[in-house]
Amino acid sequence: MKKLLLSTVAATAALAFAGIGTASAQDIGACLITKTDTNPFFVKMKEGATAKAEELGISLKSFAGKVDGDHETQVQAIETCIADGAKGILLTASDTSSIVSSVKQAREAGLLVIALDTPLDPIDAADATFATDNFKAGELIGQWAAAALGDDAANAKIGMLDLAVSQPTVGVLRDQGFLTGFGIDVKDPNKWGDEDDPRIVGNDVTAGNEEGGRKAMENLLAKDPMINVVYTINEPAAAGAYEALKAIGRENDVLIVSVDGGCPGVANVKDGVIGATSQQYPLLMASLGIEAIAAWAKDGSKPEPTPGKDFFDTGVALVTDKPVDGVESIDTAKGTDLCWG
Repeated sequence: MKKLLLSTVAATAALAFAGIGTASAQDIGACLITKTDTNPFFVKMKEGATAKAEELGISLKSFAGKVDGDHETQVQAIETCIADGAKGILLTASDTSSIVSSVKQAREAGLLVIALDTPLDPIDAADATFATDNFKAGELIGQWAAAALGDDAANAKIGMLDLAVSQPTVGVLRDQGFLTGFGIDVKDPNKWGDEDDPRIVGNDVTAGNEEGGRKAMENLLAKDPMINVVYTINEPAAAGAYEALKAIGRENDVLIVSVDGGCPGVANVKDGVIGATSQQYPLLMASLGIEAIAAWAKDGSKPEPTPGKDFFDTGVALVTDKPVDGVESIDTAKGTDLCWG
C-alpha cells in the first residue's frame, strides 16, 4: 500500500483523462477558488493546479477567501469566473451549503464545477468531487488514538477542535470519523456536537489556523484542564493546540491527532508534537481537476467517481512513528517522501 497508494490513484486518473493534449487545451480558462491562500494545504493545491495548467496550456486564475469561512469572497470569485468565460472551476468551499446557488449559476452557464477536498452539501451540487475520504481520515486517527491508549481509552477526556460553526462537510466528516474510530456513538452523523458520551469535554472551532487552535484549546482546558486526547481538524490547528498545552506544561502527556499530512505536519509527528495524522494529497486533487476541465472543454466528458463512492477518492494514509496493531500506517520517513502529493 505504501508504494502503490499514489501510483494507483494516478494510474486510474490517467485512464480517466486519456487523450488530453496541450493543443486541445489552448485558450481554455479555468479558476481555482480556495478557502485561503495562506494555509499550506491550499498553497500546495495551487501549486498543483498551476503546474498542470501550464503543462496543458490552460489559463488559470486563482482566488481565495481572506480567512477560512469567507463565503462572500468565494461567491464573488465564482461570478468573476462566469463573466470571464472560464470553462471550469475548482472549488474548496468555505460554506458548503450556501455556495450551492452560486455553483448552480456557474453550471447553468456551461462551466464544469469540481469540488476539491470539501464536498458540497449536497455532494451532487458539483459536477464532481476530488477529495480524501475525509470520514476515513478521521476514522484512522480515532482508531489509532483508541489503540494507543489501550484500556485508558475508556476514561479518556477528549477535546474536539473543529473547523467552523457553519459545520462544512469536511469538518463534519473528519470529526464524526474520529469519534467513530475511537468507539463513540455519534448520534446524527451529519453534524458534530450532539454526542452525549461523557468522555467528550467539548467542541470548539479553530478556523483551521494556528491562532484559532491555540484559543480553542485554551477554551477547552478552561472547562477541563485534564484533557488528555485532542482531535484537531488540521495540522495548523494542532500546532496551536500544542502551544496552549505547552504553556501549562502539559505538552508531553496529551495525545494530539490531526489530518493533513503536510510536510510541516509530518515533521511535527516526527518531533512528537502530533501523535498521528492522516495524510492527504492536495497537489494530486488539483492536477486531476485541471485535467478534468481540459477534458470537459475538449469533448464535454465528466470525470467518474471511484467505484462504490460518490466522489473520486485521492487516497489517505495514516502517518505515525508509533504504529498500533490493527491500524495500517506509514512512518514519518515515508510520510516525508509523500508529502504533499
